[in-house]
Amino acid sequence: MSTDLSLITLVLEASILVKAVMLVLLAASVISWFVILQKTRLLKTASSEAERFEDQFWSGGDLSELYTQLTQRRLNREGMEKVFETGFAEFARSYKTTNDPAFMMASIQRSMKVVLSREEDKLESNLSLLATIGSTSPYVGLFGTVWGIMNSFTALGAVQNASLNMVAPGIAEALIATAMGLFAAIPAVVAYNRYSDKVERLVGRYENFMEEFTTVLQRQSHKKSLAEKKTAAGKTSKTAEAG
Repeated sequence: MSTDLSLITLVLEASILVKAVMLVLLAASVISWFVILQKTRLLKTASSEAERFEDQFWSGGDLSELYTQLTQRRLNREGMEKVFETGFAEFARSYKTTNDPAFMMASIQRSMKVVLSREEDKLESNLSLLATIGSTSPYVGLFGTVWGIMNSFTALGAVQNASLNMVAPGIAEALIATAMGLFAAIPAVVAYNRYSDKVERLVGRYENFMEEFTTVLQRQSHKKSLAEKKTAAGKTSKTAEAG
């Protein structure tokens, strides 16, 4: 007498617990692929936007005009644009309210670091979920396998004339749980490693831009300080001549 060992039959005839394990792993796989597609789109967009903005920033145009263009856009600024917008806005406020270049630059850097941290959190969102799925799915599948094999041998011990046909379906359905665990885990682990590297490199670009932008603003604040010193020196000279 032949035994039907087709995949669908094995899944349908599996025990309730093994079916529950399979459903959990199937849900984990679906969630994993949803996150993978979402992160692929997000990181691709963020990388292209960063490259476009860098070209625009270093094109030699006036930074105040670039800031005005960004603020007039209805779309939300993200990534490098957000770092620039925050830094320039703080520079414009500090330029009018303080004469201390060191205080001005410290305030600008603090503002940009806060934004940079938030942008990094956005890029890293759901990566921990991929790591969790990748690390736990094989063990969940292994649990289903152990339970299925245990049930098969329990049933085998309850009969006198045991044969391979009696335990083969149970062992096969148990191994399906392991396969599903690996199917959920492998893409999640590969995606996590790949996207973690991409996020790290993209954040590195943001940090480099922040340092370069800080240098540009530092030159501007230094020019302001020199101009104010010259003005003060001129006023002092005129006062001395009048006296």
